[in-house]
Amino acid sequence: MNLRSSIDLGTNTCLLLIAELNPEGTRILRAVEDHSTIVRLGEGVDQHRALQPQAIERTLACLVKYAAAVRARGLDPAATIAVATSQARDARNGAEFFARVERETGFRFRIISGDEEAKLTFKGGLLPGLSAEHSAVIDIGGGSTEIISSRGGQSVDIGSVRYTERYLKSDPVTDAEFWACQDAIDSALKPLENWRHGLPGDTQLIAVAGTAATLGAWYLGLEKFDAGKLDQLTITRGDIHRMVEELKWRTVAERTRLPGMEPKRADVLLAGALILWRAMELLGFSQCRISTRGLRYGALT
Repeated sequence: MNLRSSIDLGTNTCLLLIAELNPEGTRILRAVEDHSTIVRLGEGVDQHRALQPQAIERTLACLVKYAAAVRARGLDPAATIAVATSQARDARNGAEFFARVERETGFRFRIISGDEEAKLTFKGGLLPGLSAEHSAVIDIGGGSTEIISSRGGQSVDIGSVRYTERYLKSDPVTDAEFWACQDAIDSALKPLENWRHGLPGDTQLIAVAGTAATLGAWYLGLEKFDAGKLDQLTITRGDIHRMVEELKWRTVAERTRLPGMEPKRADVLLAGALILWRAMELLGFSQCRISTRGLRYGALT
C-alpha cells in the first residue's frame, strides 16, 4: 500500500491527511485518516506580527499527536509534506517556531506563498467528476482567502480570525462593526472582478475549508461531521446571506448551540461567512458547492 501524509497548518486549523495513492503517486485513492484540529496558531498575529506563546503550545501539542498517528502507520514524520500558510508568512518568530516543531515532532514545515497556497488548494479542492475548466475554488482561511481557477487567481489577506480580531470585537457584534468589516471585505475583493470576467459564465464555485464545511453542516443540521453528505451539498447565495444575518445577531454562546457548529469556530464564523457571501455577491456566483478537500489533498499529488 502506497501511503503518504500531508499537513496543512493554517491560521486557525491544523489538518493531517494520511492517504493511499496509486503506485505512481499521482492520484489519491482514498483517505485513510483525515484529522482537523482548531489550534488558532494565528491568534494575535495580525496585531503583534508574532506567534503568541499559548498558540504555540496548543499547536505543538496537536503536532505531537499527529506525529504519533503518522508513525503508527509506519510513516516517517520527516517525509510528511508539511506546509504552513498565512500566519507563518506574517509572524517574525515563525522560523524559530518551526525549528522547535522539527526538534519535537520530526515534521519539516515549508512556508508557502499565497500564490502557491491558491494553486494547491484549487488542485486539492476539486471533487471527482468536476471540470477544472469550469470550476473556481474559494478557500476562506483564518488569515487569508484564496480564490482561484485554472486560469489563475489571487490570495487576499482577509480571513475569519484576522477580520474577527480587527473588526468584530463585540458580542454580539454591533452594526457599525459589521458594516466596517463588510466594507473592508468588499474593498479587498474588488480587484478580483476582472478575474471573474475572464471565466466562463457557467463556472461553478467550490468552497473548501472550515468555514464552508461548518456552514454546510449547519445548513444540513448534521449532528456529527459527514464528509460524504457535505461533498454533495450546494448552497445558494441567498442561504449564505441568511446565515450571515443570523450569526450577526447571535452571541458567540448562542452560535455554539447551532447544529453542526464547532464550538471553537463559533467566534470567527461570522467573519468567514461574510467573506463567502460577499465573494459570491461581488463576483457573481449564485451558488457554491461544498468540498471537504483542499490544500492537504493538493500537496500530496
